[in-house]
Amino acid sequence: MSFRDLRDFTEMMRALGYPRLISMENFHTPNFMLVSEVLFWLVKRYEPQTDIPPDVETEQDRVFFIKAVAQFMATKAHIKLNTKKLYQADGYAVKELLKITSVLYDAMNTKGVERMDLSEEDSSKFKFDLGSKIADLKAARQLASEITSKGASMYDLLGKEVELREARTESIARPLEINEAEKVMKIAINCVMEQVQKTKDMLNNVALDEANLETKIEKRKLELERSQKRLQTLQSVRPAFMDEYEKIEEQLQKQYSTYLEKFRNLTYLEQLLDDHRRAEQEMFEEAANMLRLMQNRLKEEEQLLLKGASKWD
Repeated sequence: MSFRDLRDFTEMMRALGYPRLISMENFHTPNFMLVSEVLFWLVKRYEPQTDIPPDVETEQDRVFFIKAVAQFMATKAHIKLNTKKLYQADGYAVKELLKITSVLYDAMNTKGVERMDLSEEDSSKFKFDLGSKIADLKAARQLASEITSKGASMYDLLGKEVELREARTESIARPLEINEAEKVMKIAINCVMEQVQKTKDMLNNVALDEANLETKIEKRKLELERSQKRLQTLQSVRPAFMDEYEKIEEQLQKQYSTYLEKFRNLTYLEQLLDDHRRAEQEMFEEAANMLRLMQNRLKEEEQLLLKGASKWD
């Protein structure tokens, strides 16, 4: 973490329109709530339609939130974030947040950004209205194709009207024969009787199917009751390994808290070591500069002495 990164981050967030004021003192100590709030706001700024849950109350929720944000930025914006530094929520997290803010800040400064000044509510409303009109557009296209096909078939039928008119007048003018009419009526009656018989057979089959279904339903009910009783007995019995499992789970929780504490201490010590090395390097450079200045001064004095001695000679 450097002073320049903090300054650039605060200025970019202010330019992007972040509602809260971020100072440089916020990241001297771990502040996960602020980091999670900034991450959620940046993701919504990048794509308002995302559904990342903002819950960060428990450790599991925090880990899930960091992973979801990192996966989203990697797939959508091709930005690789370090989840370890983000979870630390200190000055090292600013460098990761700066990756997202710099992309949004550069996009805001490009040409054509004025067209995107619509609010999030208006844009979401526009998208919703557009999506609702797609179904109407598909229905209108289907109706237009049906109208075209119906019109073509009607045109073909009207073209055959001349021939059909002559056949119709001939049929009407022809005298009615009783024998032929009886044959036609008998054929129609036989067809109706066949349809009635088929309907009766179908009704009988429906009754048989209904009886079979009722027997199957009764069997399923009996199986369900037996399964429920078995489930109740299994739930009432406590497994033998549950006590050991709970003890191991408590030990794991303690080990995890110890790991977090040691990890934070190690990170802090590494930071102190880096600062100490940097200070030593600066001291070495300053001492070297002083030594160089003293050597130059001694050389100048020696030259002056030599010049004075030559004059006296």
